[in-house]
Amino acid sequence: MSVKEEIAGAPVRNGELPGDATDLELLEKICRRYHLGALTEEPRRLGGGFLHKMYRLFTTKGRYALKLLNPFIMQRSTAMENYRTAEALEHLLEEKGLPIIPARVFEGRKMQEMDGQYFYLYEWYDGTALREEEIREIHCRKVGALLAQIHALDRRGRPYERAAIQVDWDNYIEQFSGRNEELCRLLGEQRGALYESQRQGSLAVRRLPPVVTICHNDMDSKNVLWSGTDCRVIDLECLGYSSPFLELYELALCWAGYAGGRIEFRLFRAFLRSYAEAGGQLPADWETVYWSNCGRLEWLEYNLKRALGIDCRAEEIGLGILEAKRTLAQVACYQAAREEILRHCRASATG
Repeated sequence: MSVKEEIAGAPVRNGELPGDATDLELLEKICRRYHLGALTEEPRRLGGGFLHKMYRLFTTKGRYALKLLNPFIMQRSTAMENYRTAEALEHLLEEKGLPIIPARVFEGRKMQEMDGQYFYLYEWYDGTALREEEIREIHCRKVGALLAQIHALDRRGRPYERAAIQVDWDNYIEQFSGRNEELCRLLGEQRGALYESQRQGSLAVRRLPPVVTICHNDMDSKNVLWSGTDCRVIDLECLGYSSPFLELYELALCWAGYAGGRIEFRLFRAFLRSYAEAGGQLPADWETVYWSNCGRLEWLEYNLKRALGIDCRAEEIGLGILEAKRTLAQVACYQAAREEILRHCRASATG
């Protein structure tokens, strides 16, 4: 299983890095305890998203991918309950035959623990994540239709709830002054947009239609592996009930290149149309959805904390800086493209 990731600030796409000695010891113990067979080669660290560590394990009994969960994430009071919810929903997706890579079950449990380290084990899939420049309309259509299937599994008529985002951006500007002048400058340039987006988002999310569905919550291009036209969805630990309108919109942007600071509207509309053609319901009020899309603000704050070395491993500081810069570029892109985004959203409803 290979995806793209930035490890310690060094870009890695479908690549491998040597694991650290502590992890390798643990991986050998896991192989013995769970009877996975003897390692036929040294485990290699793969891209596993921006939060956890992913390793490739090739043994005499099979080929596996193993995800070591971030210990700082596991310390959160809501972590275990969120993972239990995600595992139950993962099982439902698996039962319905959707193209996912589910975690293996041992002794009735998906999440395992050894020496205080929590982890998931997966069967290996020979696929790769797409670079942004590799994404075509066929990929957007397939993922858009798959998203509609996921949203149709369980639709509930209740309001989508999200805590108001209340970040003190001025405090971060002050903290980076004299410490990282580039981040300080970028934050200062986007200060107005950050506070406006935060204010508008907190109001708009209350106006979203009162419906929630099963959502992946992170099904961007790094979390879909492709082998030709066949694909598998990974990183299912974020599964939960959320607003289908918001997830649709966020993913259409992601698959259209938004993460790289640009939007290819041909891909954006292909995603939205395929979702609708597969039975998904498009929102009536796109302006509300536009302002409700505030996940980048939470991601930005998370990475600003990592850049400051708060609640993270030392190796994550460089990644935090990189992601904070990237997210600030997205903030600028999002604000500048507002009218064009809304125009294409409204056009998608008419074909």
